[in-house]
Amino acid sequence: MRVMFYQLSRDPAHAVVPLLAKKSLEAGARVLVVSGEERQRAEISRGLWTLSPQSFLANGEASEPHAERQPILLSGEVAPANGARFLFLADGHWREGAGVAPFERVFYLFDNDTVEEARQVWKDLRGREGVTKEYWAQEDGRWAKKASE
Repeated sequence: MRVMFYQLSRDPAHAVVPLLAKKSLEAGARVLVVSGEERQRAEISRGLWTLSPQSFLANGEASEPHAERQPILLSGEVAPANGARFLFLADGHWREGAGVAPFERVFYLFDNDTVEEARQVWKDLRGREGVTKEYWAQEDGRWAKKASE
């Protein structure tokens, strides 16, 4: 599993998730976006629907009918009803356990309020078999890779 840490310093999750999700879909992956905050999931959904004037990224809530059909599924818990192989943890909180294990990639987005939790997760994942990590930060409007293990 590849865990990609994204430190949000300029843009909020609802602006970053659509960009990363678009690239994930282009790579042929289905996506599960998890946030314990209903308001944040609604903001992310709006961002996905309005990413660009020429297109949108179809998405839906896990609680709605036909969740299994959604290329991008939003949920309050790690339950990939759509068969997602890419997981986005948008609220800055890591979810431990078997739920995270089946994903090929985990995009862990955190901000200044959750940076200490992210640092602890980085340490906790150190040396875990089958796990690679990358740390990305925003610099001059672009993402820069700062570390990897």
